[in-house]
Amino acid sequence: MNLGNIIITVSVFWIGSEIILARTRRSQSTDRRFDKSSLRILWITIALSVNIGVLLSFQRIGYIGNDSLLFPFAGLVLIVCGLLIRWLAIISLKHQFTVDISITRNHQLVTKGIYRFVRHPAYAGSLLSFFGLGLFFSNYLSILIIFLPICAAFLYRIRVEEKALLDNFGEEYVNYCALTKRLIPGIF
Repeated sequence: MNLGNIIITVSVFWIGSEIILARTRRSQSTDRRFDKSSLRILWITIALSVNIGVLLSFQRIGYIGNDSLLFPFAGLVLIVCGLLIRWLAIISLKHQFTVDISITRNHQLVTKGIYRFVRHPAYAGSLLSFFGLGLFFSNYLSILIIFLPICAAFLYRIRVEEKALLDNFGEEYVNYCALTKRLIPGIF
């Protein structure tokens, strides 16, 4: 199997899993919702950025590399690692995970497992995957166009989510924030 077939297979799994999450893991009518359109903004940004980034990669404007498989292979590894991190975070949250920002009844602040390293590992995993997707195309414009707008959309979503968590958990969340970074352990 060549890298082209592998990226298609991984992409189908990636997109399919996100569609399934979007359809099955929405907040319930009894949950308090705080999303402020962040999910819609994220989906629109992802759709536009990925499509433009992929189209640019075919134009070879911004091409990096010398037809080596180094960048595509490294990109594929980052996509898979990002997906694994995202799914580990989702599984750690169990029933509390929703695609829209909400606080469930009996919501508990999760600070163990992968959440002891960063506050938003699912977003960190997604960002790693999108960076890997740009890198896969061996094109610095694809990397910038795919990663930067999506990163900005995730940062907006993080602000919305952190306000909801602070409003709900107060001092407990403040203490957790003092011990962990948002996306990159020990850095940011």
